[in-house]
Amino acid sequence: MSIEAAREHLKKWNADSRILEFDVSSATVELAAQAVGCEPARIAKTLSFKIDDSCILIVAAGDAKVDNPKYKAQFHTKAKMPSGDEVTELVGHAIGGVCPFGAKPGVKVYLDKSLRRFATVFPAAGSSNSAIELTLEELEQFSGGTWIDVCKGWEPQEQ
Repeated sequence: MSIEAAREHLKKWNADSRILEFDVSSATVELAAQAVGCEPARIAKTLSFKIDDSCILIVAAGDAKVDNPKYKAQFHTKAKMPSGDEVTELVGHAIGGVCPFGAKPGVKVYLDKSLRRFATVFPAAGSSNSAIELTLEELEQFSGGTWIDVCKGWEPQEQ
């Protein structure tokens, strides 16, 4: 059902026909990278965090990790991930297919700057065997997301 919500959401931009569906799982960064044939960093993983009684989504590069001090500075609370059941209930997508399209009303979307080094990225499209290739402009427009800086581990290391 979740892929249908994402498909319906993406219809607004005539992008629903661009959803890729696979015969294999794309539920993790590694599996998604294999399924689409790209480097894992270009997978735009969508992470769910609980703030009070609601959820926010942070879309980040596949090789990025949330930096707790940056998260706390941005959201004024500790990073707390909801349980799998809570994700489905609060966001409307199940773990493995969480995406910034077709989520329940009130779910805010944030896009981490770790994605900005790529021309296109591959977020999930509502199921554990789907993705869609988008430019960063499309990702921002289709998700309604706000750019933030809360991740680490993806920056080139200084020599």
